[in-house]
Amino acid sequence: MGYRGNILLIEDDEDDVFFFKELVAELGIKNNIVTFNNTADGLDFLDQTAEDIFIIFSDINLPKRNGLQFKHDIDANPTLRRKSIPFVFYSTTANRDDVNEAFETLTVQGFFKKGNDYHLAKEQLHKIMQYWECCEHPNNS
Repeated sequence: MGYRGNILLIEDDEDDVFFFKELVAELGIKNNIVTFNNTADGLDFLDQTAEDIFIIFSDINLPKRNGLQFKHDIDANPTLRRKSIPFVFYSTTANRDDVNEAFETLTVQGFFKKGNDYHLAKEQLHKIMQYWECCEHPNNS
């Protein structure tokens, strides 16, 4: 699989970061994974980096500013919004209010609930990455 740019993971649970990295490695995805355990550092990175970002995976439940607030911050920044980086929520919780807010007020491209089954999680991540590899969007040229 060939995806251009970093994968940005905003996740505060070290076990979930390890699990995600294992899935990516097993799928043969060679992209660099940049991780932050809070949204402030993730937003600073996005605002300052000249590197391409292929996709953002963000947890919902994060310290200080949650994932929804993080996406609001990205959408409110004209430079970051113009980058059109695919953004998906990847969280252990998926309550109806959060899902509704994500799709009704934010520019998200997906909301996925993390599972505990390794093979199902691997299949889910594979489908997400395949979709974005094939999808036409402003930053994939």
